[in-house]
Amino acid sequence: MMKKWLSGAAALVIAGGILAGCSDSAEKAGGDSGKKDGMETKFATIATGGASGPYNIIATSLAEMYSKEYGVNSKTQTTGASVENINLMKQEKVEMAFVMSDVLSEAVNGEGNFDSKVDNVQQIASLYPNFVQVVTSEKSGINTFEDLKGKRIAVGAQNSGVEVNARNLLNGHGISYDDIKVDYLGYAEAADALKAGKLDAAFLTSGIPNASLMELGQGFDLKIVPIEKEKIEKIAKDQPYFTSQVIPANTYGNKEDVPTAAIMNALVVRSDLSENDVYLLTKTFFENLDGLENAHQAAKDISIEKAEEGLIAPLHPGAKKYYEEQK
Repeated sequence: MMKKWLSGAAALVIAGGILAGCSDSAEKAGGDSGKKDGMETKFATIATGGASGPYNIIATSLAEMYSKEYGVNSKTQTTGASVENINLMKQEKVEMAFVMSDVLSEAVNGEGNFDSKVDNVQQIASLYPNFVQVVTSEKSGINTFEDLKGKRIAVGAQNSGVEVNARNLLNGHGISYDDIKVDYLGYAEAADALKAGKLDAAFLTSGIPNASLMELGQGFDLKIVPIEKEKIEKIAKDQPYFTSQVIPANTYGNKEDVPTAAIMNALVVRSDLSENDVYLLTKTFFENLDGLENAHQAAKDISIEKAEEGLIAPLHPGAKKYYEEQK
C-alpha cells in the first residue's frame, strides 16, 4: 500500500514539474516579464485614411510596433478618413484612429456629419497640423481662393476630414457647393485628375509634404492657392480648430511661403479600452517617435510637450496616467 502511495505521489510531483516547465516555456515564448501579455485587448486596429497619406504611413509603422511589442493583432485599415474613422469606432470595428480635430469636434458635439453625440471616443493626443493644400495649375487662372467660384473642384473623399474643412473654408469665403462643380476624390485620384486636366483645383489636407503632390509636381505646373491669414482668423471665431500657417518655400517647388489654414490632427481611442491598455499604447507611441518620423516627416511635429494642447475629446485615463508619469 505504501509503495502504491509513493508511486502516486511521485507521479504527481513529476506531473507538476512538467506543468511548471510548460508554464515557464509559455512565459519565455510570450516574452520577458510578461511583456507580450501586457495588454488585455487582442486587437489594435488603427483606422487611417488614403493609402498614400501621412495617416496611413505613420499608422502602419505604429501597428508594427504594437504587434512586435505586445503580440496583439495590430494593423491599419485604409478608409475615407476622419468621418468614416469615427463611425468605425462608434460601431466598435476599430480600436484607434487618426482624425482631424474639426471632425472630432463635430462628433463629440453631435453636429455636422453626426446626428447625435459619439460618446465612446476619447483622445490620446494632439498630433501635428494638417495643412490645407489647395492645388491648381499655373495656367488655370486661379490666383486667389475666391477664384475657385465656378470651377470644378475635388473636395476630398465624401465625408472625409478633407471634405469637412473644404466645405467650411468655402462657406467662410461665401462659396457654397452650388457655386462650384464638386468631385469627391481622395489624394491620389485628385492628383491624377489634375494631371489629366479633368479638374481646375483640388483640396488635399494633410501633413506636408503630401506624397501624391510630390509625385504630381513631376512634370506638372503645380501651384498652391493661398488662403489669407485675415480670412482664416475670421473663420476661426466660429471654428477655433482652424489656425493660420504657411506651406514653406520649396515644399512643392514654390519659391515663397504660401499662407494657408491648418487643423490639428488627433489620435483617438475607444473609451472602453482599459486604462492599462491605453497607457501602453500611449507609452509605445511616444517612446518610438524617431521611428514614426522615419516613416513620414509630418511626425516630426509630434511632441509629448504639446500632446495635451487643444484637446477636443476627453483624455483617456490611460493616456492621462502616462502624461502624469512624465511630469
